[in-house]
Amino acid sequence: MWGLLGGSTLVLGAGLGLRFHWSPRIIGLVMAFGAGVLIASVAYELVDDAAQVGTFKATAGGLAAGSATFFVGDLLIARAGASGRKRSTSGQNGAPSAAAASGSALALGALLDGVPESAAIGITILQEGSPSVAFIAAVALSNLPEGLSSATGMRDAGRTVRYIMTLWIGIAVISSVAAGLGFLFLNGASDGAVAFVMTFAAGAILCMLASTMLPEAAKEGGPVVGLVTAAGFLAAVLLDRL
Repeated sequence: MWGLLGGSTLVLGAGLGLRFHWSPRIIGLVMAFGAGVLIASVAYELVDDAAQVGTFKATAGGLAAGSATFFVGDLLIARAGASGRKRSTSGQNGAPSAAAASGSALALGALLDGVPESAAIGITILQEGSPSVAFIAAVALSNLPEGLSSATGMRDAGRTVRYIMTLWIGIAVISSVAAGLGFLFLNGASDGAVAFVMTFAAGAILCMLASTMLPEAAKEGGPVVGLVTAAGFLAAVLLDRL
């Protein structure tokens, strides 16, 4: 249920992107705020907890493995045509964005971005015994601009509303399943295994932020994007204190 809640903003973002016209600047600023929230939540809810329950070897190994896995997957998906999956604007000479050009590559890219986040929701619930409001809010905020920008690009490339919404609903459901699996498979696992998987998800999320969300946010949001990212970080810290 909590994984579906985090993934549901993909569908909400897609609906908003199809219903209203959004300037690239607004999308970039939303991305920046969501990235700031997610960075803080990764630090507080994943890496810090993993460092406390597991060894340094498990923590460092998970971060390295997660970031490397995302890097390789992102490279393959970019070659398949989804390097601009978070982009709402056209490419050079008015060509559609890469995200709009390939529905299957877009779906794989969204899964690569979203599955580690969703699995981490299940892991944090298992670790803390209750849902982490800050982390679920971070995932939801980071998913919103992805659904919004990608749906906008897909619409401009001629995809039907039914196709776009079906795609994002399916990805949201898979995100929910990933959260459930993260909870199920680590129930009763050793502290080292939990720490490794938590930081594996953290490494993948950080790599995703650095290679997709933040560059697009900086490109479209302008100089103020740094302040907005810091505001998102602060918002996550405040949520963590609730």
